[in-house]
Amino acid sequence: MSEKKNNASATGKKAGKVIIQGRIFSLEFFKRNWVYVVFVMAMALAYIGNKFACQSSMEELLQLQKTDLVNAQTDLVSASAKYNSMIRESEMVKLINERHLGLAAPLDPPYVLTSK
Repeated sequence: MSEKKNNASATGKKAGKVIIQGRIFSLEFFKRNWVYVVFVMAMALAYIGNKFACQSSMEELLQLQKTDLVNAQTDLVSASAKYNSMIRESEMVKLINERHLGLAAPLDPPYVLTSK
């Protein structure tokens, strides 16, 4: 039984020595498993490339959304300014006179009706 214990500790020491000396992946390992190593490396490169492409697309999408939002806000402000300029009293009188509608602007200010 002590022989098994010594054998296990010797195997553990050998494994530690192999890892420390950097011989865990020897030339024999790569000769036997070159197909798997190439496949794993290709998968890793594909993963990195896919992640980069996805991040680039997301950044472009966010930038476009931000630009569209700024454009929409600018359009809103300009439409609001145009509307506000059109509803001014002087602008209304000008439009009535240009189109010959036969209307006249009231000279008296509006007043509130009260009930008794």
